[in-house]
Amino acid sequence: MTDKPVSSSQPSAASSAAAAATVRPSAQPRSSYPVFLPITTRWSDNDVYGHVNNVVYYSWFDTAVNAHLIEQGVLDFHGGDTIGLVVETQCNYFASLAYPQKVEAGIRVARLGGSSVRYEVGIFAAGSEESAAAGHFVHVYVDAATRRPKPLPEALRRVLEALQPAVAAAAV
Repeated sequence: MTDKPVSSSQPSAASSAAAAATVRPSAQPRSSYPVFLPITTRWSDNDVYGHVNNVVYYSWFDTAVNAHLIEQGVLDFHGGDTIGLVVETQCNYFASLAYPQKVEAGIRVARLGGSSVRYEVGIFAAGSEESAAAGHFVHVYVDAATRRPKPLPEALRRVLEALQPAVAAAAV
């Protein structure tokens, strides 16, 4: 087997991966999110290091998105026939938060598919202009009984479209 040189006009998979790894996530501005919900911190959210433990942020993501969908009348997890299952999550941390700090979660929709949604959530100290954490999760919407992917109901799609940054900016 002989080695073939890699064309200088085509980056190798290794160099592409290295370039992607060097892009560092950064705090997001408050203006990046069209909707905010208050989050109440609890004594038990703090860990032994004196700040909110990383697993709590994922709970806040779920709470913020689902609370918004319930408030908009498009999520009924007890009697609805469509539910969202989380298939992917990720979070980056930029600043510490701690109980009893007041926290706000900004939400937006980055990608809206036929049966899936990528939500992006920024966690902010109340009144802060930059996120203390930012992350995402992907819901695949499925039939509640069969757990098979199902097209997004039209009412849910309308609510989600309003959370897309381009749509939210046009509405202002």
